[in-house]
Amino acid sequence: MAKLILSMDGLVLKEIPLLKERMSIGRKAHNDIQIDNMAISGEHAAVVTILNDSFLEDLNSTNGTLVNGQSVKKHFLKDGDVIELGKYKMKYLAVSVAPGETPDYDKSMLFQSGPLPDVATLGDPMVATAGQRPVAATATAASPAAAIQLLSGANAGRELLLTKTLTTLGKPGLQVAVIARRPHGYFLTHVEGASFPTVNGKTLDAQAHRLEDHDVIAIAGVKMEFFIKA
Repeated sequence: MAKLILSMDGLVLKEIPLLKERMSIGRKAHNDIQIDNMAISGEHAAVVTILNDSFLEDLNSTNGTLVNGQSVKKHFLKDGDVIELGKYKMKYLAVSVAPGETPDYDKSMLFQSGPLPDVATLGDPMVATAGQRPVAATATAASPAAAIQLLSGANAGRELLLTKTLTTLGKPGLQVAVIARRPHGYFLTHVEGASFPTVNGKTLDAQAHRLEDHDVIAIAGVKMEFFIKA
């Protein structure tokens, strides 16, 4: 399990395992990782962990977020990366991958430094590339085939098969979410944006939400229906 080592002035303060898919960092008490310092914004940043990978997102903080000395907005975390928030530092220690194994997806396609794919286009770049790890392929095979169909927008009626381990949907800078195909079903997780997606009119929280047949999802102002393929 990946973890963060919180320190200040070289003194280790806390070891924080990344137990949740989304862990918020900030000065306010409701954050998963609270740093009570005026240099830290109330809601400063968040770390999202999907499968064995984590990425950091700055939540429009006042003083910004650095990784290895460079200012970032979104950044895929690599083992040994050092996150800086004011005088505090957090070292990211990743999950080790066994020799011969590959990641379940190509993360460079999921969250690039450039614009993320737009849900309204439903083009191939939206779909993450799955790895070839035999264990992952066997596990996802247990999930029934599924798809989403756009219900609104210029491309209403278009359908996208959820054949990959992860499918990214949304509009960069507004709202982004991923649908993860797991052995026991399909799960929608919020990734980016101040507002969260809705399912059947109910706003989700930061936790992964299991999708049921014919659920209606709204992401970045676009409605779509999730359904199991017969």
